[in-house]
Amino acid sequence: MPADRSEALPTARRPHRLAGGQPGLLEPGASTDPYRLRLYRVLRTDFPLGYDPGLGAWLLSRYADVALALTDPRFTGYPHDGAPRGPVPAPLGLCRGSLVCTPLPDGVTAPGPGADADASAAPASMAATLSAVERTAYVLARRIAGRDRADLVGEFCRWLPAGADAVAAGLSYPDLKAPPRHAVHQRPGGGTGDCARHTGLRERSLASFLANMLDDPDLLAAAAGSGAGMLLGRAWTETLRRDPPVQIVLRRTRTEVRVSGGTLPGGAPVACLIGAAGRDPARFAAPDRFDPLRSDADPLLTGPAGCPAALLGRLEAEHGLRALLAAMPRIRWAEGFRPASSGVLTRGPRALLVRPS
Repeated sequence: MPADRSEALPTARRPHRLAGGQPGLLEPGASTDPYRLRLYRVLRTDFPLGYDPGLGAWLLSRYADVALALTDPRFTGYPHDGAPRGPVPAPLGLCRGSLVCTPLPDGVTAPGPGADADASAAPASMAATLSAVERTAYVLARRIAGRDRADLVGEFCRWLPAGADAVAAGLSYPDLKAPPRHAVHQRPGGGTGDCARHTGLRERSLASFLANMLDDPDLLAAAAGSGAGMLLGRAWTETLRRDPPVQIVLRRTRTEVRVSGGTLPGGAPVACLIGAAGRDPARFAAPDRFDPLRSDADPLLTGPAGCPAALLGRLEAEHGLRALLAAMPRIRWAEGFRPASSGVLTRGPRALLVRPS
Protein backbone atom coordinates (compact mmCIF):
# COMPACT_ATOMS: atom_id res chain seq x y z
CA MET A 1 0.00 0.00 0.00
CA PRO A 2 1.40 3.47 -0.83
CA ALA A 3 2.87 5.30 2.14
CA ASP A 4 0.97 8.25 3.58
CA ARG A 5 2.24 11.43 1.91
CA SER A 6 -0.14 13.93 3.51
CA GLU A 7 2.90 15.92 4.70
CA ALA A 8 3.52 16.79 1.04
CA LEU A 9 0.12 18.49 0.79
CA PRO A 10 -0.27 22.25 1.29
CA THR A 11 -0.80 23.10 4.94
CA ALA A 12 -4.47 24.00 4.42
CA ARG A 13 -5.14 20.56 2.92
CA ARG A 14 -3.34 18.42 5.47
CA PRO A 15 -5.44 16.42 7.96
CA HIS A 16 -5.14 18.14 11.35
CA ARG A 17 -3.38 15.90 13.83
CA LEU A 18 -4.34 15.33 17.45
CA ALA A 19 -1.93 14.35 20.21
CA GLY A 20 0.06 11.33 19.07
CA GLY A 21 -0.40 12.16 15.39
CA GLN A 22 -3.95 10.83 14.94
CA PRO A 23 -6.02 12.83 12.42
CA GLY A 24 -8.97 14.69 13.94
CA LEU A 25 -12.30 14.13 12.16
CA LEU A 26 -13.89 17.43 13.17
CA GLU A 27 -10.79 19.60 12.98
CA PRO A 28 -10.49 22.42 10.38
CA GLY A 29 -10.12 21.12 6.84
CA ALA A 30 -11.12 17.52 7.59
CA SER A 31 -14.61 17.81 6.16
CA THR A 32 -13.40 19.15 2.81
CA ASP A 33 -12.43 15.74 1.46
CA PRO A 34 -11.35 12.98 3.86
CA TYR A 35 -10.53 10.79 0.85
CA ARG A 36 -8.12 13.12 -0.94
CA LEU A 37 -6.64 14.21 2.38
CA ARG A 38 -5.87 10.53 3.00
CA LEU A 39 -7.48 10.96 6.42
CA TYR A 40 -9.33 7.65 6.18
CA ARG A 41 -6.24 5.87 4.88
CA VAL A 42 -4.11 7.15 7.75
CA LEU A 43 -6.71 6.04 10.27
CA ARG A 44 -7.01 2.55 8.75
CA THR A 45 -3.27 1.95 8.55
CA ASP A 46 -1.82 3.81 11.55
CA PHE A 47 -4.70 4.43 13.97
CA PRO A 48 -7.25 1.59 13.59
CA LEU A 49 -8.43 2.33 17.14
CA GLY A 50 -8.17 5.81 18.60
CA TYR A 51 -10.23 8.25 20.62
CA ASP A 52 -11.42 11.47 18.99
CA PRO A 53 -12.20 14.06 21.71
CA GLY A 54 -14.04 16.34 19.27
CA LEU A 55 -16.46 13.57 18.36
CA GLY A 56 -16.42 12.10 21.87
CA ALA A 57 -16.07 8.54 20.58
CA TRP A 58 -13.63 5.79 19.71
CA LEU A 59 -12.98 5.52 15.97
CA LEU A 60 -13.24 2.32 13.92
CA SER A 61 -12.12 2.66 10.30
CA ARG A 62 -11.31 -0.85 9.05
CA TYR A 63 -14.07 -2.78 7.31
CA ALA A 64 -13.76 -5.83 9.59
CA ASP A 65 -14.08 -3.70 12.73
CA VAL A 66 -16.97 -1.63 11.38
CA ALA A 67 -18.82 -4.77 10.28
CA LEU A 68 -18.35 -6.18 13.78
CA ALA A 69 -19.77 -3.04 15.39
CA LEU A 70 -22.80 -3.07 13.09
CA THR A 71 -23.69 -6.73 13.54
CA ASP A 72 -22.30 -8.05 16.85
CA PRO A 73 -24.74 -8.10 19.81
CA ARG A 74 -21.97 -6.74 22.05
CA PHE A 75 -22.69 -3.38 20.40
CA THR A 76 -25.92 -1.48 20.77
CA GLY A 77 -27.49 1.65 19.30
CA TYR A 78 -26.34 5.09 20.33
CA PRO A 79 -28.91 7.71 21.35
CA HIS A 80 -29.80 9.94 18.40
CA ASP A 81 -32.72 12.16 17.44
CA GLY A 82 -34.25 11.64 20.87
CA ALA A 83 -34.26 7.83 20.60
CA PRO A 84 -34.08 6.06 23.98
CA ARG A 85 -30.95 4.27 25.06
CA GLY A 86 -30.95 0.62 24.18
CA PRO A 87 -30.82 -1.70 21.17
CA VAL A 88 -32.02 0.76 18.50
CA PRO A 89 -31.25 0.00 14.84
CA ALA A 90 -28.09 1.47 13.39
CA PRO A 91 -28.82 4.49 11.14
CA LEU A 92 -27.00 3.20 8.08
CA GLY A 93 -27.26 4.11 4.43
CA LEU A 94 -30.57 5.97 4.02
CA CYS A 95 -32.05 4.55 7.23
CA ARG A 96 -32.09 6.90 10.20
CA GLY A 97 -32.48 3.97 12.57
CA SER A 98 -35.62 5.37 14.14
CA LEU A 99 -37.75 3.25 16.46
CA VAL A 100 -40.88 4.72 14.85
CA CYS A 101 -39.92 3.80 11.29
CA THR A 102 -42.79 1.81 9.76
CA PRO A 103 -41.74 -1.36 7.90
CA LEU A 104 -42.60 -1.69 4.25
CA PRO A 105 -46.16 -2.99 3.72
CA ASP A 106 -46.90 -6.70 3.37
CA GLY A 107 -43.30 -7.73 3.86
CA VAL A 108 -42.07 -5.84 0.80
CA THR A 109 -38.33 -5.25 0.88
CA ALA A 110 -36.07 -3.21 -1.31
CA PRO A 111 -35.00 -5.27 -4.33
CA GLY A 112 -31.45 -6.55 -4.28
CA PRO A 113 -28.69 -5.41 -6.64
CA GLY A 114 -29.58 -8.07 -9.18
CA ALA A 115 -33.32 -7.42 -9.33
CA ASP A 116 -35.43 -4.90 -11.20
CA ALA A 117 -38.11 -2.79 -9.54
CA ASP A 118 -41.45 -4.20 -10.70
CA ALA A 119 -44.58 -2.29 -9.78
CA SER A 120 -46.83 -5.18 -10.80
CA ALA A 121 -45.30 -7.42 -8.13
CA ALA A 122 -45.72 -4.85 -5.33
CA PRO A 123 -48.77 -4.08 -3.17
CA ALA A 124 -51.03 -1.27 -4.34
CA SER A 125 -49.43 1.26 -1.98
CA MET A 126 -45.95 0.48 -3.28
CA ALA A 127 -47.15 0.59 -6.88
CA ALA A 128 -48.59 4.05 -6.19
CA THR A 129 -45.27 5.15 -4.76
CA LEU A 130 -43.42 3.83 -7.80
CA SER A 131 -45.82 5.68 -10.09
CA ALA A 132 -45.35 8.91 -8.12
CA VAL A 133 -41.56 8.67 -8.32
CA GLU A 134 -41.64 7.97 -12.04
CA ARG A 135 -44.10 10.78 -12.88
CA THR A 136 -42.26 13.34 -10.75
CA ALA A 137 -38.90 12.43 -12.29
CA TYR A 138 -40.20 12.97 -15.82
CA VAL A 139 -41.87 16.29 -14.90
CA LEU A 140 -38.62 17.59 -13.42
CA ALA A 141 -36.48 16.30 -16.29
CA ARG A 142 -38.67 17.96 -18.91
CA ARG A 143 -38.50 21.29 -17.08
CA ILE A 144 -34.72 21.51 -17.53
CA ALA A 145 -34.35 19.68 -20.85
CA GLY A 146 -34.33 22.80 -23.01
CA ARG A 147 -31.68 24.71 -21.08
CA ASP A 148 -28.09 25.29 -22.09
CA ARG A 149 -26.88 24.58 -18.55
CA ALA A 150 -28.44 23.19 -15.39
CA ASP A 151 -27.44 22.16 -11.87
CA LEU A 152 -28.94 18.75 -11.17
CA VAL A 153 -28.41 19.10 -7.42
CA GLY A 154 -30.47 22.28 -7.12
CA GLU A 155 -32.96 21.59 -9.90
CA PHE A 156 -33.50 17.84 -9.75
CA CYS A 157 -32.04 16.03 -6.73
CA ARG A 158 -33.57 18.39 -4.17
CA TRP A 159 -36.97 18.19 -5.82
CA LEU A 160 -37.46 14.54 -6.67
CA PRO A 161 -37.79 13.08 -3.12
CA ALA A 162 -40.10 15.84 -1.86
CA GLY A 163 -42.06 15.99 -5.10
CA ALA A 164 -42.60 12.25 -5.19
CA ASP A 165 -43.79 12.31 -1.57
CA ALA A 166 -46.23 15.10 -2.38
CA VAL A 167 -47.66 13.24 -5.38
CA ALA A 168 -47.97 10.00 -3.42
CA ALA A 169 -49.87 11.90 -0.74
CA GLY A 170 -52.35 13.15 -3.33
CA LEU A 171 -50.99 16.69 -3.30
CA SER A 172 -50.10 18.81 -6.32
CA TYR A 173 -46.61 18.99 -7.69
CA PRO A 174 -44.50 21.47 -5.69
CA ASP A 175 -44.16 25.01 -6.99
CA LEU A 176 -40.66 25.06 -8.51
CA LYS A 177 -39.73 28.53 -7.26
CA ALA A 178 -37.99 27.72 -3.99
CA PRO A 179 -36.03 24.64 -2.84
CA PRO A 180 -38.36 22.19 -1.02
CA ARG A 181 -36.15 21.99 2.05
CA HIS A 182 -39.12 21.66 4.36
CA ALA A 183 -41.72 20.43 1.87
CA VAL A 184 -41.81 16.93 3.32
CA HIS A 185 -45.21 15.27 3.49
CA GLN A 186 -46.48 12.33 5.52
CA ARG A 187 -48.61 10.00 3.50
CA PRO A 188 -52.20 9.13 4.34
CA GLY A 189 -52.66 6.23 6.72
CA GLY A 190 -49.47 6.85 8.66
CA GLY A 191 -47.04 7.04 5.77
CA THR A 192 -43.81 5.10 5.65
CA GLY A 193 -42.41 6.38 8.91
CA ASP A 194 -39.63 8.63 10.07
CA CYS A 195 -36.93 7.44 7.67
CA ALA A 196 -38.92 8.18 4.52
CA ARG A 197 -40.15 11.55 5.75
CA HIS A 198 -36.62 12.97 5.84
CA THR A 199 -35.43 13.50 2.30
CA GLY A 200 -31.99 15.08 2.81
CA LEU A 201 -30.05 11.81 2.68
CA ARG A 202 -31.96 10.71 -0.42
CA GLU A 203 -30.99 13.97 -2.11
CA ARG A 204 -27.30 13.37 -1.39
CA SER A 205 -27.42 9.73 -2.48
CA LEU A 206 -29.23 10.59 -5.70
CA ALA A 207 -26.64 13.28 -6.47
CA SER A 208 -23.76 10.86 -5.84
CA PHE A 209 -25.42 8.21 -8.00
CA LEU A 210 -25.92 10.63 -10.90
CA ALA A 211 -22.34 11.91 -10.56
CA ASN A 212 -20.94 8.39 -10.78
CA MET A 213 -23.05 7.50 -13.80
CA LEU A 214 -22.37 10.76 -15.67
CA ASP A 215 -18.65 10.21 -15.12
CA ASP A 216 -18.73 7.06 -17.26
CA PRO A 217 -20.20 7.46 -20.79
CA ASP A 218 -20.20 3.68 -21.34
CA LEU A 219 -22.25 3.09 -18.19
CA LEU A 220 -24.57 5.91 -19.17
CA ALA A 221 -25.12 4.36 -22.61
CA ALA A 222 -25.81 0.96 -21.05
CA ALA A 223 -28.28 2.54 -18.61
CA ALA A 224 -30.25 3.96 -21.54
CA GLY A 225 -30.72 0.51 -23.07
CA SER A 226 -33.53 -1.94 -22.44
CA GLY A 227 -33.19 -4.34 -19.54
CA ALA A 228 -30.87 -2.02 -17.59
CA GLY A 229 -32.57 -2.69 -14.26
CA MET A 230 -29.88 -5.04 -12.97
CA LEU A 231 -27.10 -2.62 -13.92
CA LEU A 232 -28.85 0.31 -12.23
CA GLY A 233 -29.46 -1.73 -9.09
CA ARG A 234 -25.78 -2.63 -8.91
CA ALA A 235 -24.77 0.98 -9.60
CA TRP A 236 -26.98 2.12 -6.71
CA THR A 237 -25.42 -0.42 -4.32
CA GLU A 238 -21.93 0.57 -5.50
CA THR A 239 -22.72 4.25 -4.89
CA LEU A 240 -23.68 3.53 -1.28
CA ARG A 241 -20.39 1.67 -0.81
CA ARG A 242 -18.10 4.17 -2.51
CA ASP A 243 -19.92 7.41 -1.62
CA PRO A 244 -22.14 6.75 1.41
CA PRO A 245 -24.44 9.64 2.37
CA VAL A 246 -23.84 8.90 6.06
CA GLN A 247 -20.12 8.74 6.75
CA ILE A 248 -20.28 8.04 10.48
CA VAL A 249 -22.57 5.73 12.45
CA LEU A 250 -22.50 5.84 16.24
CA ARG A 251 -22.72 2.68 18.33
CA ARG A 252 -22.03 1.79 21.97
CA THR A 253 -20.30 -1.25 23.47
CA ARG A 254 -22.18 -3.38 26.00
CA THR A 255 -18.96 -4.91 27.27
CA GLU A 256 -15.28 -4.96 26.39
CA VAL A 257 -14.77 -5.84 22.75
CA ARG A 258 -11.52 -6.80 21.06
CA VAL A 259 -10.98 -5.19 17.64
CA SER A 260 -7.99 -5.17 15.30
CA GLY A 261 -6.42 -2.10 16.91
CA GLY A 262 -6.92 -3.04 20.56
CA THR A 263 -9.74 -3.38 23.07
CA LEU A 264 -12.78 -1.15 23.37
CA PRO A 265 -13.96 -0.57 26.95
CA GLY A 266 -17.49 -1.45 27.99
CA GLY A 267 -20.11 1.28 27.70
CA ALA A 268 -17.98 3.26 25.25
CA PRO A 269 -19.34 5.36 22.36
CA VAL A 270 -17.96 4.09 19.06
CA ALA A 271 -17.89 5.94 15.74
CA CYS A 272 -18.03 3.56 12.78
CA LEU A 273 -16.41 5.34 9.84
CA ILE A 274 -18.56 4.02 6.99
CA GLY A 275 -16.70 6.09 4.43
CA ALA A 276 -13.38 4.55 5.45
CA ALA A 277 -14.72 0.98 5.69
CA GLY A 278 -16.31 1.18 2.24
CA ARG A 279 -12.92 1.89 0.70
CA ASP A 280 -10.85 -0.53 2.73
CA PRO A 281 -8.45 -2.29 0.30
CA ALA A 282 -8.38 -5.28 2.64
CA ARG A 283 -12.03 -5.90 1.71
CA PHE A 284 -12.58 -4.32 -1.72
CA ALA A 285 -10.38 -4.55 -4.81
CA ALA A 286 -9.53 -1.11 -6.27
CA PRO A 287 -11.78 0.46 -3.59
CA ASP A 288 -11.69 4.01 -5.01
CA ARG A 289 -13.00 2.87 -8.39
CA PHE A 290 -16.72 3.01 -9.14
CA ASP A 291 -17.48 -0.46 -10.51
CA PRO A 292 -21.11 -1.64 -10.49
CA LEU A 293 -19.99 -5.05 -11.80
CA ARG A 294 -17.45 -5.72 -9.07
CA SER A 295 -17.45 -9.29 -7.77
CA ASP A 296 -16.82 -8.26 -4.15
CA ALA A 297 -19.96 -6.15 -3.69
CA ASP A 298 -21.29 -6.19 -0.14
CA PRO A 299 -24.84 -5.25 0.92
CA LEU A 300 -23.84 -4.66 4.57
CA LEU A 301 -23.02 -0.98 4.05
CA THR A 302 -26.26 -0.16 2.20
CA GLY A 303 -28.48 -0.29 5.29
CA PRO A 304 -31.52 -2.38 6.27
CA ALA A 305 -33.34 -3.83 3.27
CA GLY A 306 -36.72 -3.41 4.97
CA CYS A 307 -36.35 0.35 5.50
CA PRO A 308 -38.77 2.30 3.27
CA ALA A 309 -36.15 4.99 2.67
CA ALA A 310 -33.83 2.36 1.16
CA LEU A 311 -36.45 1.39 -1.43
CA LEU A 312 -37.48 4.99 -2.11
CA GLY A 313 -33.87 6.02 -2.61
CA ARG A 314 -33.25 3.28 -5.14
CA LEU A 315 -36.49 3.99 -7.00
CA GLU A 316 -35.61 7.68 -7.21
CA ALA A 317 -32.11 6.89 -8.49
CA GLU A 318 -33.26 4.44 -11.17
CA HIS A 319 -36.28 6.37 -12.42
CA GLY A 320 -34.52 9.70 -12.00
CA LEU A 321 -31.69 8.65 -14.31
CA ARG A 322 -34.10 7.09 -16.81
CA ALA A 323 -36.13 10.30 -16.91
CA LEU A 324 -33.04 12.42 -17.46
CA LEU A 325 -31.81 10.19 -20.29
CA ALA A 326 -35.26 10.13 -21.93
CA ALA A 327 -35.57 13.92 -21.83
CA MET A 328 -31.88 14.64 -22.48
CA PRO A 329 -30.23 11.78 -24.41
CA ARG A 330 -27.04 13.81 -24.89
CA ILE A 331 -26.71 15.02 -21.30
CA ARG A 332 -23.08 15.57 -20.25
CA TRP A 333 -20.98 17.62 -17.85
CA ALA A 334 -20.82 21.35 -18.49
CA GLU A 335 -17.52 22.42 -20.01
CA GLY A 336 -14.74 22.44 -17.44
CA PHE A 337 -16.93 21.08 -14.62
CA ARG A 338 -15.90 18.28 -12.30
CA PRO A 339 -18.17 17.13 -9.44
CA ALA A 340 -16.87 17.57 -5.90
CA SER A 341 -18.40 16.25 -2.68
CA SER A 342 -18.08 17.68 0.81
CA GLY A 343 -18.86 16.69 4.37
CA VAL A 344 -17.50 14.21 6.89
CA LEU A 345 -20.71 13.46 8.84
CA THR A 346 -23.01 13.38 5.82
CA ARG A 347 -21.59 13.78 2.33
CA GLY A 348 -22.64 14.46 -1.24
CA PRO A 349 -21.86 16.60 -4.32
CA ARG A 350 -22.34 20.33 -3.90
CA ALA A 351 -23.35 20.80 -7.54
CA LEU A 352 -23.80 18.80 -10.75
CA LEU A 353 -23.50 21.23 -13.66
CA VAL A 354 -24.57 19.66 -16.95
CA ARG A 355 -25.34 20.55 -20.55
CA PRO A 356 -28.77 19.01 -21.18
CA SER A 357 -28.33 18.91 -24.95
